[in-house]
Amino acid sequence: MPLNDLQIKRCKPAAKAYKLNDENGLYLYITPAGGKSFRFDYAMNGKRATLTIGKYPAVSLSEARAAAERARTQIANGINPAEVKKQAKQEQKARLLNTFEHLARQWHAANLHRWKTDNAARIMGYLEKDVFPHIGDKQLADVRVADVKDVMLRVIGRNAAATAEKIRQWIAAVYAYAAILELTDRNPARVLHGTFEKPSTQHLPALPQDELVNFYKGLMTAHIDPKSRLAILLLMLLFPRSTEFRGGKWCEIDFQAAIWTIPAERMKHEKNKPKPPLVIPLSTWAIELLHELRELTGNTPYLFPSRTAQNGVMSETTLNNIIKKLGYNGIATPHGFRSLASSVLNEQGFNPDAIERQLAHIPHDKIRAAYNRAEYMAERTEFMQWYSDYLKQHYTQAMQHIQAA
Repeated sequence: MPLNDLQIKRCKPAAKAYKLNDENGLYLYITPAGGKSFRFDYAMNGKRATLTIGKYPAVSLSEARAAAERARTQIANGINPAEVKKQAKQEQKARLLNTFEHLARQWHAANLHRWKTDNAARIMGYLEKDVFPHIGDKQLADVRVADVKDVMLRVIGRNAAATAEKIRQWIAAVYAYAAILELTDRNPARVLHGTFEKPSTQHLPALPQDELVNFYKGLMTAHIDPKSRLAILLLMLLFPRSTEFRGGKWCEIDFQAAIWTIPAERMKHEKNKPKPPLVIPLSTWAIELLHELRELTGNTPYLFPSRTAQNGVMSETTLNNIIKKLGYNGIATPHGFRSLASSVLNEQGFNPDAIERQLAHIPHDKIRAAYNRAEYMAERTEFMQWYSDYLKQHYTQAMQHIQAA
């Protein structure tokens, strides 16, 4: 007699597993723990076999009967339904292994040795927040350029263009990783390079990273006013705008808190929209250099007072002339130290939004008008110390060369 739903609901577990037969090989299997599943017994090539259709109530009685009927049709056509189900599972597993999220997590794990713990967590955080909800479950082959573009536009929509570009780079890196595994030869993120960049502007020359040791050697051996030498060292370390840097006052330096706060009235204004104060975290080396500088100019209001103009500050020409004297005319500029810092920090995977804040690149929209000057402060403090250590390594190498000469 065929089963009905009421029988299935009322049946109780027993000390041993047992069956409730339906018809034509289909039955409900009840375990001692109370689990219920539909199964179908059949014969194939003279051998008995069992197909597990699915658990009740996820699979209803009517659905189980339909599955059993499909199995009978397959058997009549010489197809083993258990093998069909096994193959379907394997194909589903393969599909899951080839989703963007799976490969992205695999790429992330393979690159953990390259990143600091905080940076690795931040990268995964952005992927989980901005990427996986939109393309994570897609097969690699199904992610289109338009899909990646949509992901980027959502991020750009919250005024985080630098982050959007980093996300594009990470997506492109996942596809490059998948290509190495011979899973795809596509890269829908690569073609979007430069699509959302700002109109190109003329960038002042930035000192190449591989010239740092030579630059420090020249700086430390040249006949330069000690105040000017310290100015270059600090400008490289802290990378504010030259005007804001040269106008620095001792009252703005908090040695105990290890910060330099450049007030809003001294910040660069654009279109009559003033920027908020800039807080510069001071690394251990920066503190050392400022103490040294204070011995020279601490009796004046300014960090870098003018040698000629009363109540004036060091001129831009002074800094440019030092760089020219060192043989870097057309290769480096005071403003170019900002580009150098930005390139190095972004290459290391630090938060691009935090880097933009430290560069005082702040969007002038209504939300950002209430900008909190301590935003990203922990991350900024971390990468300012890291960058200081990075430059100090090159400086130390230069001093070793000088001493060995």
